[in-house]
Amino acid sequence: MPEYKEESRLAETMRQVIIYPGEDGYWVVECPSLPGCNSQGKTKEEAIANIKEAIELYIAVLEEDGLPVPKERFEAFVVVL
Repeated sequence: MPEYKEESRLAETMRQVIIYPGEDGYWVVECPSLPGCNSQGKTKEEAIANIKEAIELYIAVLEEDGLPVPKERFEAFVVVL
């Protein structure tokens, strides 16, 4: 039973993100399950570090304001044309 609780807790702290090169040479990263939660960085690593911070702050503000935190329900697929 403890493993299930650990997996559940881990799932609550995981968010899917989308990362892609921006027009300005920076990497853009978005978290679809948190509308408007976006960031960027000069490198992929910097962009990922920045979105982690943005997600943490986004959730903290929702909790501080007594608003519900959206669940992670986003699914990604690769479509071959």
